[in-house]
Amino acid sequence: MISRSYSELIRLPTFEERFEYLSLRGKVGRETFGFDRYLNQMFYRSREWKRLRNEIIVRDNGCDMGVEGFEIHQALYIHHLNPMTVADVESSDPSILDPNNLITVTLRTHNAIHYGDGKLAPLRPIERRPGDTKLW
Repeated sequence: MISRSYSELIRLPTFEERFEYLSLRGKVGRETFGFDRYLNQMFYRSREWKRLRNEIIVRDNGCDMGVEGFEIHQALYIHHLNPMTVADVESSDPSILDPNNLITVTLRTHNAIHYGDGKLAPLRPIERRPGDTKLW
């Protein structure tokens, strides 16, 4: 199993490099929640998770994968760099609350990391220039 970390991720300067580092290429963790989905829902509703979630958003400046210029203006998701399993939740594995295992993403980026490739990832933001009056 590949072990990813935030401390390694932030060394990669571009969105594309970070996406490549995190990409699971359609391979979700071997052990998914399935009928035990209530476990991860209980976890995501916990006070401890909600507090940590807010800290991660602040740390990442509300940017997709923490990359400046990729500000998230709608729903934010916190992605586990190493997918969480039923066993992790049942045993209260420290990795599920480790900031070094978490990053802020958009839903589109999250789905691209888990199920797709770079084509599903967000496009690079349009750079604005002084005097540029075209809105879109």
